[in-house]
Parts: sequence; C-alpha cells; structure tokens
Amino acid sequence: MSETQAHEGVGARLPRQEGVGARLPRKEDDRLMRGRGQFIADIRMTGMQDVAFVRSPLAHARIRAIHVPDDLKGRVFTAADLDGVKPIRAVSGLPGFKVSEQPVLASGKVRQVGELIALCVADTRAEAEDMAARVELDLEELPALHDMLAARKPGAPLVHEHWGDNVFLESLVNINIEAAFDAPVKVSRTISTARQCMAPIEGRGAVIHFDHRCDQLVVHTASQMPHIVRTGLSECLAMEEGQIRIISPDVGGGFGYKAILLAEEVCLGWLAQKLRRPVRWLEDRREHLTANANCREHHYEITLYAERDGTLRGIDCEASVDSGAYSAYPFSACLEAAQVASILPGPYDFPAYRCRTWSVATNKCPILPYRGVARTGVCFALEVALDALAAELGLPPEVVRLKNLVRPEQMPFDNITNKHFDSGDYPQALHRALDAIKADAVRARQKAGEADGRRIGLGLSIYCEQAAHGTSVYSGWGIPMVPGHEQAGARLTPDGGLELRIGAHSHGQGLETTLAQVACEILGIPVARTRLVHGDTAMTPYSTGSWGSRVMVMAGGAVATACTELAERVRRIGAHMLQAPVDQVRLENGRVVGPTGDVTITQVAHTWYRRPQDLPADVDPHGLEVTAGYKPQRDSGTFSYAAHAVVVAVDPELGEVEILDYVIVEDGGTLVNPMVVDGQILGGLAQGIGTALYEEMPFDTSGQPLASTLADYLLPGAPEVPLPFIDHMATPSPYTTFGVKGIGEGGAIAPPAAIANAINDALRPLGSEMLRAPITPRRIVESVLAARANARSAA
Repeated sequence: MSETQAHEGVGARLPRQEGVGARLPRKEDDRLMRGRGQFIADIRMTGMQDVAFVRSPLAHARIRAIHVPDDLKGRVFTAADLDGVKPIRAVSGLPGFKVSEQPVLASGKVRQVGELIALCVADTRAEAEDMAARVELDLEELPALHDMLAARKPGAPLVHEHWGDNVFLESLVNINIEAAFDAPVKVSRTISTARQCMAPIEGRGAVIHFDHRCDQLVVHTASQMPHIVRTGLSECLAMEEGQIRIISPDVGGGFGYKAILLAEEVCLGWLAQKLRRPVRWLEDRREHLTANANCREHHYEITLYAERDGTLRGIDCEASVDSGAYSAYPFSACLEAAQVASILPGPYDFPAYRCRTWSVATNKCPILPYRGVARTGVCFALEVALDALAAELGLPPEVVRLKNLVRPEQMPFDNITNKHFDSGDYPQALHRALDAIKADAVRARQKAGEADGRRIGLGLSIYCEQAAHGTSVYSGWGIPMVPGHEQAGARLTPDGGLELRIGAHSHGQGLETTLAQVACEILGIPVARTRLVHGDTAMTPYSTGSWGSRVMVMAGGAVATACTELAERVRRIGAHMLQAPVDQVRLENGRVVGPTGDVTITQVAHTWYRRPQDLPADVDPHGLEVTAGYKPQRDSGTFSYAAHAVVVAVDPELGEVEILDYVIVEDGGTLVNPMVVDGQILGGLAQGIGTALYEEMPFDTSGQPLASTLADYLLPGAPEVPLPFIDHMATPSPYTTFGVKGIGEGGAIAPPAAIANAINDALRPLGSEMLRAPITPRRIVESVLAARANARSAA
C-alpha cells in the first residue's frame, strides 16, 4: 500500500518555519493525547443532578395519558409542567416551506421513536433511568411512515395533519432541459444512499446551571456553534440572549451533529432554573443511534443525455430527501434537498439541466447536514451515472469526464446553476489520480484475472465543494442564520505572547495550531506563544460557528486582518522606541527593524503595558488589542475539489470487497498546514468508506430503527481503511487571504462514488450493477445471482 505523501503544486506559497504552509504537529494534541482535555462528561459541579428521559417506544402515536407514580412527583416532568417553554422552530425563507413545531417534550402526539415525553432528574443517571422505567405511557398507535417515496403518495398517513401532505418543500430548477431530449444517447438510473448516523466519539451532552450573581443561565454543551445555540435557547426559553452564556469545551468530533439545537438542551435549561442547581444529561450510544438525528438518506431518478463521443447535452433528475419528523434547528429540513438542486451539476460544463427535489416528512428522527452535506449523495448519483454512460458508450470512464470537466482556462467560471468557480484545474487532478493509481497496469491485471477468483475493479470520482459560503448563498437557500463574515480578536500580552479570540469553535480541525500559524505569518510570534480562546459566548465575537468548511477562510481571514492591524500598531510603537521615522521601520520575524537597530515584539509589549512613560505623549492610545472583521472579496464561496481513484477486489460468491489501493488528488488552494489537511482527508476517507460499504440505519414498516447498538450499526475500523496516497495541488483562490479554500469535508464526499464505480467495474462482465449504498456483501451476492438468472433466461 502506498504511503501518504504530499506534493506542493505550482503556485503554492513557500512556507515559513511556522507560518502559512508549515507542516507543524498540532499543538493541542499534547494535552489531548495525555488525557488533559476537558469534555462535557469531565465537568462536575457541586450539587449536580443527572437527567434521563422517557422516550417514545412508537414512531407515531397519540398520547392518551402519562402516568407518573406519586412518589416521583416533583422529580419527573412532562410537557404540562413546562410553562412558557416554546417548541423548537427551524424555518426557511424559501417560498412554500411548511413549518414544523417540535415540542421539547411531546404533547398530544409523538412522531418518531425516541421522541422525548418526560424528563426524570435524580442524584445519578442510573437512578434517573430507573425512574424513567416506572413512568407508564398510554399511547394509541397510528400508521407510521418509514418510506419517503410512499409518504409522498396520496392517501398516505400525515406526520403533521394540518399540512395536508408530507412535503416540507418542493423545489424545481429548469434550464432549457427540452434542448437535451433529442440527444442520441440517454442513460437513466435509480440511485439511493442509506440513512446514517454521525457517530462522533463523544456524543451530545450538556451541563447547565443558573449563575445568580450574573443572572445568567450558563450552558456547557458540546456544540460547533455556541452563538447559534444561545439564540435557539433564548427563543425557546423566552430569555434575552445576554442572559444565556454558552461554553463549549473540547468537542470530540462534530460532523454536523453538534451543529443543531437539541430538545434535551432546552429541557435542561428550564430545569436548571426551576431547581436552581446544576443538571446534566449525557447522551448514550443508543440515544444517538435511534433518537436525535440521522443523515444522508437520498433517492435519485437521474437521466443523462449525451452525444456519442461522451459530451453531455443535459441532466434531468428527481431527488427526494427523507427529512424525518421535524425540521432541525437552525438549518431546517430543506437544506439538503435545496442544495441538491443547485450542486448536482458538479464540476461539469453542459447546456441543459432540470432538477426537481422534495424534502419529505416521515416518522423518523430529523435529518441534519452531516460532513459533506448533500454533496456526498449528489456525487454518488452523478458519478455512478457517468460510469453507466461511459459503459453504454463503450468509453473509458475518464474519457467521459475529461470531455465535460470545466477547464482551467475557463476559470473563474459560472456554471449552469450560477455557481462561481474561483480557480482550479480539474482535468489535471484526474490525470494525476490516474497516473498515481497506475490505471493501465490495473486494467492489464483485470484482463489477466485473479487466481483466487476475485474480480478487480478500478473506480473514479471527482467533485467540487463550495465552501465558506457567503451571505448571498445562504440567503438564497432560505437559511435563517445567514453567515457571510467573521470577527477575530488579537491581543498582545505584557510579556509578548499573543491571544486570539474567535467565535467559531474547533471540534477536531486543529484551529489552535493553524490560526496560530496565520498569526505567525504576519507577526512572527512563535506558535507556542499563541493561545486561542474560543467556545465561550461571553469571551468571543459573534459567529455562526464551525461548519460548511468555512473556518479557515473566514476565521483565518479575520485573524489575519486583526493581526495585520496589530502589526501596524507594533511597528509604530517600535518606531518611537527606535527613534526612527515610521516609514523607515518594518516588522520582520517578530522584531521591529529600523535603520540603526531593532526591538522585539516582547520589548514593545513590555514598554506599552509596563513603561508607558518611555513613549511620547502622542503615541496611538488604541493599544495592542484589536478586534477586526473579515469577508472575502466575493461572497460566492471558495471551490475546493479532488479526484479519487480506487482499486478493489470483489468476491462475487461471498460479496466481500477489499480496497487494494486508494489515491486522492486534492486542491484546497493554499494550505495553511498540509499535515492537518492530511488528517482531515484521512478522517473523511474513513467516513466515506463507511457510507460506501458499511453504515446504514434501517427501519421496519412500523418505523422502528433496527440498529440500536454498534453491534448492529457497522462502522469501519483500522483494517477497513487503507492508507491512501495523497497528492496536493494548489491553485489559490483569488478572493481570500493567502488564497485558502475550505477543505474539511472533502475527504468524505467522493469515496462512496469511487468505491461503487470500482465495484461496478469489477462486476460489469457479470451483468451486475450496484446503485444503492451501502454496498453490502448481501446486496452484491443478490445482484450477482439476479444477473446470472437473467442471463439464463435470455439464453
């Protein structure tokens, strides 16, 4: 297996020792690997009580009665007790969107297995769970919707009766599709991805108490977006936002799951005020798998129209997304489907397009934007369909792609849905992936055959990821919390150290290292002397949080802006100390250098804070602390991309798949820390392999989730994840500081499509084609047997 390697492409910046481009180990790993991190479960408070919840055992039912034993009164609470608490409402500005109201404790009706019905509070979690087991529910079971396609049919049971149907939102994009109908080649496929769980190492959790001195509700919660959680809590609890302080300590993986407001957090916020003592809830793995949120469940009916040489004439698609019973706060139930319609064209240039989407309500837990958001499903559908088109035309898959990829000379490029590609060389990425995987040798091996009877397959996929979206993008998608800028604070300490403050939050991206590298690039202060303050609404600027691969572009740009202004102040003070004209001094490697000497930033800070009498009276009084904002030159987002190539061996008799080799050629613009990027890609690859081969949350016809433990819900482990060859290209974005692009989600987007295409390449001579993820051994064997039966019938 190839070892991970990194090659800086043409246009990459020459890295400083610790600045932008340096491959530095993450400074936060020293404490995390030594067990010195602080996660929600590590927080203990005097008098703290634990909470467990009574959850619905049925997917759809009317609540006739809730029987709480007399000796539990005052320790068990239902919706009737929550005076003044409002339901969770995640709305969209898109026309036609239907609003769902999610009561924090169910009232009148339950709409999913695991929905909260009552909360129980005790000295320990075990005691609270025993109390929950004694609460009796009288439920009238109703027909449940487990299939999003059936939910759209007339006469289907209604999740929300007053809607009249089960569609949160229907959307349509139609751009001259009629012009493609006379194309000589037409290929159609039905393609789907399974519902998944996010499975971070650390589940959700909260520790909440009321601070009487500050008159504040203090919420410790594992969140990617503390300020947005504060807004949601203020709406549900009818409190001013200034009365709520959100503190997010170390977060053990987010992946989008920690970017939503949970009903449990609202319940604990109410309970902490009522009891006037700290309360805690820690999610267990069964709650995570079955109750709070899922992701990824997409269904596509896709048709490609093309010329006989592989040139695309148009794409026509109908896509449904199972959004579950409620709209998750803040992104709403329609984010996935709304993105499908706008991003389905991917990195290809063609003249005709139509896409109709449905966000469908079912009796399942809400769907949320998991790592890669809609792009993983879109990439799977489009790239698998492109391989089917190539097979129909008798062309190699790369030929069809190269015929239609946006070319570097077209950059910047506005595609058919007005996505503005900032920079890139997509054909070069594909060529480099083919070279690295040794495609010719793989195809020769295929022809020779395997001694053990397995079949070899080569699969490709390529995608683009719009990241660091600006105001216009999210406003167009109807999202209620619209990002577009970021602020950061930079402050020199009296001994010359640097403190950075950002409103975004790290949940594995290495921000304590990479943002210190950005500061080092400008100020020259060593990374070890820079501290990052984040995850606390009382101490940081407002931010919409960490998601959408936005942090290095937005927060990194804000840190650079603040440090640039701080550098100018340092330079001016240093000029006074050197008794030199300001225009004759420069800041270089942490020192202010003048015509006859230099002073260090440490000396400047010491003088400003401790010896102001040594400075002239007219020195700038603003000091050595700066808060600055940043937004890119364009708010249309950055476009990173990657080409993936994989070789697999498939046993058609047993359905087993082994990944033999994996290549990733990615372009994230200028990389602040290539080592951190490698880690992001490796983690994303593991999740993409899970989507492709293992992870699935199935439901039975009554809406019961069938994978409630990790013995049932399969996750890839170290033996299932190969060490890939990683090749870094670098085409800087023309619109961002340093030319950086968002990269954090990319590793998870392309693997399902590449692996599916490799499996199909291996099985194509048998007449078998896999169009549903995950591609499990059982599905492979069933497909091969069906293909053999069809061949016998045809004979």
